[in-house]
Amino acid sequence: MVFAGKTSRSKELYDRACKVLPAGVSYGIRALPPYPFFVEEAQGVKLRDVDGNEYTDFWVGHGALILGHSPKRVIDAVKKQLPYGTHIGFSHEHEIELAERIVANVPSAEQVRCCASGTEANLYGTRLARGYTGRMKMLKIQGGWHGGYDSLHKAVSYPYTKSESAGLNPKTTEDTDAVPYNDLEAAKKRLKTREYACMILEPVMGAAGFLTPEPGYLQGLREVCTQTGTLLIFDEVITGFRLAPGGAQELYGVKPDMTILGKIIGGGFPIGAFCASADIMERIDQRKYPKAEERVAHGGTFTGNPISMVAGCVTIDQLKDGKIYIDIDRLGKRMREGLEDIFSRGKIPATVTGVGSTFAIHFQSRIPRNAGDCAKNDMPTTKAYFAHMLDSGIIYLSPTVSHCWISSPHTKEDVNAYLKATEDFVKSYKP
Repeated sequence: MVFAGKTSRSKELYDRACKVLPAGVSYGIRALPPYPFFVEEAQGVKLRDVDGNEYTDFWVGHGALILGHSPKRVIDAVKKQLPYGTHIGFSHEHEIELAERIVANVPSAEQVRCCASGTEANLYGTRLARGYTGRMKMLKIQGGWHGGYDSLHKAVSYPYTKSESAGLNPKTTEDTDAVPYNDLEAAKKRLKTREYACMILEPVMGAAGFLTPEPGYLQGLREVCTQTGTLLIFDEVITGFRLAPGGAQELYGVKPDMTILGKIIGGGFPIGAFCASADIMERIDQRKYPKAEERVAHGGTFTGNPISMVAGCVTIDQLKDGKIYIDIDRLGKRMREGLEDIFSRGKIPATVTGVGSTFAIHFQSRIPRNAGDCAKNDMPTTKAYFAHMLDSGIIYLSPTVSHCWISSPHTKEDVNAYLKATEDFVKSYKP
């Protein structure tokens, strides 16, 4: 592996990190084999590590950086805000400005509450669903990832029957059920036999490799949730402002009752948000529901953080005219078609999924419909492909799931380089 020969400084930092950080990282998926490289500078979609190596980044901050790393307008806006307060702890105009932009773009949003992460947004959003409906049970998708919130930390990893973490109290997940993605009949059966507060899903499954909904699937969920009094929640932490200004619900024409947001709306700074109709959101309003047992609690030290608000506003404004979507979606299509062509001519079974500016590779002969199908991916080939791309100066996460985002600084040359590296892998790889 070429990587180990050119990253001695990163190896030193990794050895140092292992003494004070579990696994030497702040998030398990960043523990790249044989060890992570340590970034010194990130500009656009180029990363430079502490050894001077450059990588083209197709991970772009877990998909949060649709404008790439350190975009000038965002940086300028943040610098302007810094002298006026990095954390205020009181109300300010910037939180109104970001909420107004979200409401103007997201079809299901009439009111918004922000928090510090997508995990928190899922926690508070589903709590609100239970408080609003008076029901306790929740339905999710097998393989669906909604952050580290205990009650949704179930049926994440195949075969979906084991505990997802040590220390996870079984009582926190006993009211959570799961069904396969793209299986409308399974969802209907569950929703019609038990009373659920909500059904929550990513309309496009991110962690499974950007699996897209089959025709009629989201529409069918909308119908059965309406029939059963179940709130339909779209977790659009990934797809919100990524697939369109209104996210996947705009792209597919299905309006959920509640939307969970994060990533892009923070402009590269920590954020999460949940939004819904005023009728649902007012359950948080202490003026209308002064009794604690009737009101849904929400709060947090960094809610409405002015830096995140300012950065998010500038980012959304950059997306307003639609030109960025045209460019990144065009590159996404070019990438997916190019990959399909390469694999069709090679001897390695592989399929490509994704939509808009997203793409993923599954080393198997059939296009997966759900996360269970993704468990059939050839893992040795998946890991070998990651190592090859890393040696080629191309990075994404993780070594076990080949899924990527394209952001506005990516160029046709970046896409061509990715395709060239893939073709080299297909020609040279021997299982």
